Amino acid sequence: MAIYSIRDLEKLTGIKAHTIRIWEQRYRIVSPARTDTNIRFYTDENLRHLFNIALLNRYGYKISKLAKMQPEEVAARVAEIAENNSSPNSQADALTLAMIDLDEAAFDRIFSAYSWEHGFEQTMLQLVYPFVDKLSVLWMTHSISHAHEKFITNLIRRKLMVAIDRELADARQESSRFLLYLPDGESQELTLLFLHYLLRSRQQRVVYLGTGISQNDLRDACQAFQPDYVYTILHDPLVRQSIQTYIDNAAKAIGSGQFLLSGAQLYVNPVKLPANARRLDGLPDTLQLLDNLVREQQAGTETE
Repeated sequence: MAIYSIRDLEKLTGIKAHTIRIWEQRYRIVSPARTDTNIRFYTDENLRHLFNIALLNRYGYKISKLAKMQPEEVAARVAEIAENNSSPNSQADALTLAMIDLDEAAFDRIFSAYSWEHGFEQTMLQLVYPFVDKLSVLWMTHSISHAHEKFITNLIRRKLMVAIDRELADARQESSRFLLYLPDGESQELTLLFLHYLLRSRQQRVVYLGTGISQNDLRDACQAFQPDYVYTILHDPLVRQSIQTYIDNAAKAIGSGQFLLSGAQLYVNPVKLPANARRLDGLPDTLQLLDNLVREQQAGTETE
């Protein structure tokens, strides 16, 4: 059984700690347990109920009315809202509950319904990525366990793999050649997989090397594939070398291709980029690059 502090509840539900205390004292919305040393804590059941209460409160239900409802009735009202409301905020709340409950079926329902209405790419951009950003904060502050984080990221990874396979590998003749990889110890595989999907959906040529790629392997792959662009993410601290040394050596290994870089380490460390390297400011900048590239390719085809 997981246990939570009141600060954990605040991060997960978005309700301020003092508001939670008022709801406890005035309405008995939740009743925390206590350790042998008299420290208050909350259970999964407390969290789930408070999460449902918070969601209904945002949809106009008064706390005084919610306090008189049974937990089962509250949960049923939440399920009804989640089914009939496709706003990103509502669905992100539902994803959080699915994660807390380790409920794969609920995750599939939420993801499939949003994808049906908005398409896979917008589902990732509007729903999944904001949720993953929140998830990383919750995990770093120990508000959720490693098991919860692994559960939800593996489900998202599976969705990405299926979406990539649905896109034909056939690229247009004028398409650019992209090579995607992550260095050893880098954790941002979901973003790299999403980029793989974006490139395939835009009919670009892609070689996906995956995670834990050494610079020798990178050099071999570039010599064989001759990419126009090589993309990686440097979010986590590098092991046994500075980020400047890593970038300089990787840029040499790439050869004539353009080295596209993103990630937090490019901002927390002073970096001088080699002539063939370019920094991308996260996913929006990457999407802009891809869309500009596709427009240039289409314009070139029309003038031939």
